[in-house]
Amino acid sequence: MSNKIQIQNVVIGSGETPVLIAGPCVIENESLTLEIAREIKSLCETRHIPFVFKASYAKANRSSGTSYIGPGIREGLDILARVKSEIGVPILTDIHETIEVYPVSEVADILQIPAFLCRQTELVQRAARTGKAVNIKKGQFMSPNQMKLIAEKAAQAGNDKVMLTERGTFFGYGDLVVDFRSLPIMAGFGYPVLYDATHSVQKPGVLGDKSGGAREFIIPLARAAAATGCINGIYMETHPDPSKSPSDAESMLPLVQLPSFLDLLWNLFTTK
Repeated sequence: MSNKIQIQNVVIGSGETPVLIAGPCVIENESLTLEIAREIKSLCETRHIPFVFKASYAKANRSSGTSYIGPGIREGLDILARVKSEIGVPILTDIHETIEVYPVSEVADILQIPAFLCRQTELVQRAARTGKAVNIKKGQFMSPNQMKLIAEKAAQAGNDKVMLTERGTFFGYGDLVVDFRSLPIMAGFGYPVLYDATHSVQKPGVLGDKSGGAREFIIPLARAAAATGCINGIYMETHPDPSKSPSDAESMLPLVQLPSFLDLLWNLFTTK
């Protein structure tokens, strides 16, 4: 295992400036994706915060068959490749099936295993065998201790560039809670740990054909995560107008609030 991961000029891990992994939930179009990536990069550069851009080319886990799922792998990867070359930032995106792993690894610097798929052994192992960094989201149904076994699957496939991300735990129907004990527990495995500040405030399925969210808790929960002293970065979703986003509209941080969010959180990181 490794407690540091180098991705281009970004180093994630113990003793390093915490990373921001951020972007919209799903790719809507090329121009908006580039706009968001450019703005976040600018905000991070002025604050000396390492930045990785994230966005999904497809949302495989949708309640309704009529929900927007994204542009698909071909168009989505073309857009992410343009973000990478024009904006000059590393890229993270989700993979959902083993057939997607190698095409995505040609563009993305970090392959993400979605929370609902974190137990999919072949998906985790094939992602690891690409040699790219792998971010494994902790399933809402998983205890933090179980995530050690998932990380070890990747490591046993010959890749120690593994990160674990906390994104909340199911609490009855239609709600998530964050057990902050999971952060020091997972940090104890020796892999970098991220806190997902926006998926943790989701309310799955409460709006009938889509998920809701409690955006007002993004900042206090992120502050609590930073205060543990156990995380190596923040993972989050942001959008210029979340109300117009076709996915996770209720749980994304408005882009206009990102500067104050960064100032608050990274000040906590440096003063703890």
